[in-house]
Amino acid sequence: MSTFWSLWIIGLTVTNLGLVLWVLLANRKVAVRDDEDPENKKRSHVYDGIEEYDNPLPRWWFNLFIATFIFSAVYLVLYPGMGAFPGVLGWTSEGELRRHQAQAQELYAHQFGAFAETPIEELAHNPQAMRMGLRLFANNCAACHGSDGGGGYGFPDLTNGDWQWGGSPAQIKKTLMDGRVGIMPGWASSLGERGIADVTEYVLKMSGRDHNEAAAERGGQSYAQFCAACHGREGQGNQALGGPDLTNDIWLYGGEPSDIRQTLREGRTGVMPAQRNLLREDRIHLLAAYVYSLSLDHEE
Repeated sequence: MSTFWSLWIIGLTVTNLGLVLWVLLANRKVAVRDDEDPENKKRSHVYDGIEEYDNPLPRWWFNLFIATFIFSAVYLVLYPGMGAFPGVLGWTSEGELRRHQAQAQELYAHQFGAFAETPIEELAHNPQAMRMGLRLFANNCAACHGSDGGGGYGFPDLTNGDWQWGGSPAQIKKTLMDGRVGIMPGWASSLGERGIADVTEYVLKMSGRDHNEAAAERGGQSYAQFCAACHGREGQGNQALGGPDLTNDIWLYGGEPSDIRQTLREGRTGVMPAQRNLLREDRIHLLAAYVYSLSLDHEE
């Protein structure tokens, strides 16, 4: 915070407190004439036959107000509230959060730590571990992959056994720890609209779908030149590069011809954020086991 804004906040705070205190003190007594009853003085205005007393605040109420000002002064000395002044206690909301996080970590460390040394393949069949993994998944992954792991447009289905970056326990854990970035470049300038249409027919052919054979034959030549390096010559993908398998009819951005043409024309970029700095490794280990378990039924 700059010096100007710090002084601005301090000035506003002190001014407002001073004005409120002045109003309180200025009205603690009511001036009355000698012939008036100070406990029953009425205001001069009358509305619909209703008269309003002009008595001061009860003393207990006045004293309570004074106590709040004393509390405010002590609070502003101890805690932040006067611009950039941190308070003599040095309290911060970030520090309070870290303290609660440390308490939570100490409280739950033994629960997660009990599974930290257990292999992921074994954890995937442990009901207690999977209940904990489900809660971690719901809190950190379900927003993109769905509560059941079924994915959505642009977000992989974690239940079908098809893995862009590999589905072994070690590969899944690496994905969670370090994240992934999948980049499919756009080929509009290199292929032209006709070339994009031809490659689309070739991709449809590789996935065993209806296609135009003549266009697919032309598209095969372009595929070998521009696409095979990432997706493989036979279209079965390359997990080291994150190149999807094009032969299994599983589509991250839609498998209709128009969807494939758009992907070829404009490209795609997918980001799986790294969880290393968001979750401790023992939690990531448990989460990896849960993700691994989602596709076990499919593989079996």
